[in-house]
Amino acid sequence: MTARAVVPRLPTGPGVYRFRDARGRVLYIGRASNLRSRVGSYWGDLRDRRHLTPMVPAIARIEAVCCASRHEAAWLERNLHEARLPYWNRTAGGAEVPVYLRLDDRLRVVHERTAGARCFGPYLGGLQMRTAVAALHRALPLAYAAAGLRGAEAEMARALGVATSDRVGLRAAIVAVLERDPAAVATIRTELVRRREAAAAAQGFERAGRLQDEIAALDWATAEQRVTALEPYDADVYGWSGGLLVRFEIQAGRLSGWTLRRCGAETGAARVAATPPLWVDFAQQNAELAATLALN
Repeated sequence: MTARAVVPRLPTGPGVYRFRDARGRVLYIGRASNLRSRVGSYWGDLRDRRHLTPMVPAIARIEAVCCASRHEAAWLERNLHEARLPYWNRTAGGAEVPVYLRLDDRLRVVHERTAGARCFGPYLGGLQMRTAVAALHRALPLAYAAAGLRGAEAEMARALGVATSDRVGLRAAIVAVLERDPAAVATIRTELVRRREAAAAAQGFERAGRLQDEIAALDWATAEQRVTALEPYDADVYGWSGGLLVRFEIQAGRLSGWTLRRCGAETGAARVAATPPLWVDFAQQNAELAATLALN
């Protein structure tokens, strides 16, 4: 069976894919919002990827990892590229810049973690995250609950009905969103959608467009993302299916290694039993995908 023939077995969700040649060498690692569509496109018109045309006939095997979100896929691609950049990849990890969110008297984007301050992340994409901060500030205006506001800021606080007594509640609401509490995320997203629809109904299309950008950025920031952690830790993560053992290597909080090998059910069960609970579903899902793609 050719590599192209397994493309229909790929899922349609986000993830990372890897091409190998007949000798098992990694040719290319990429990410996709839709794995099946993106991988299948290599056998069509490559357009702005014409430099990859000579690679396509050498693809003998396709491997893939399903991710929980586009953000998670972006991080996994970056981590794998930084560990080892395949021959056909031109740049390591894409154009997004790693950033953090720092929460003190207000929420802001920073490029380094600050000692003594509450930080969230890391996230990819400075622009996305500044837009996400604008979304949070719009719905949860913590900056206007600060003490000692003057001039225009004091006027805005009065217009919004925000006082210093609201600071604790607004801060807690922001923390809940950034910790991906489903109810908190749904509440703020619903409010932003309401404002977008109201702006569109009043023919304020520019404002509606800004709000849509903020909603998309908030989705990026609050989507599940496990492959790069705020605090460093090491772990080996295993999944087993159909005689195939998949191992993910986490070093200093980053999932940066991904290997497959054949083994029996007993060995596979022992490895899976040692996998941290947080990773069991991820590893099993991807072991089943690996087994599906390996079928002749």
